[in-house]
Amino acid sequence: MSDSQRPSGLGAAARITALASSVMDLHVKIALQEMDREKRRLISGGIFLVIGGSLMLFALLAVETAIVLWMKSSFNWNFEWSLFIMALIDITLAGMSLRIGGQLSKGPYLPETLEGISRTTKAVLGKH
Repeated sequence: MSDSQRPSGLGAAARITALASSVMDLHVKIALQEMDREKRRLISGGIFLVIGGSLMLFALLAVETAIVLWMKSSFNWNFEWSLFIMALIDITLAGMSLRIGGQLSKGPYLPETLEGISRTTKAVLGKH
C-alpha cells in the first residue's frame, strides 16, 4: 500500500505513538541518570524510611498493649479475652484497608499504559 492509499489517521497515530515512546524512553534515561547521581540520598532516605516504619510498628504495639491492659482492668476481662478483642479490631481495620486499597488501585488500565509501566520498571531495575 502506498502512502497515498494509507489512511492519514493511522499515519498520524503511528507518529504520535512513536513520539510518546520516544518521550517515555527519554524520561527513563533521565530517571536512571538521576538515580545514579542521587544513590547516596536515595539509600539514606530508604534507611530512614525503614527506621521510621520500624519505630511506628513498635509504637503501635505499645499502644495496643496499653489498650489490652486498659480493657483487662476496666472490664475485668482476662488477658486472653482482651487480646482476642484487640485481634478482631486489627483484622477488621486491616480488611477494610486492604479492600479500600484494592478498589483504589483497580482501574481500567490500557495495554499501552501497562506496557509503559513494565518498560519503566524494567529499565529502573536494570533488566533489559
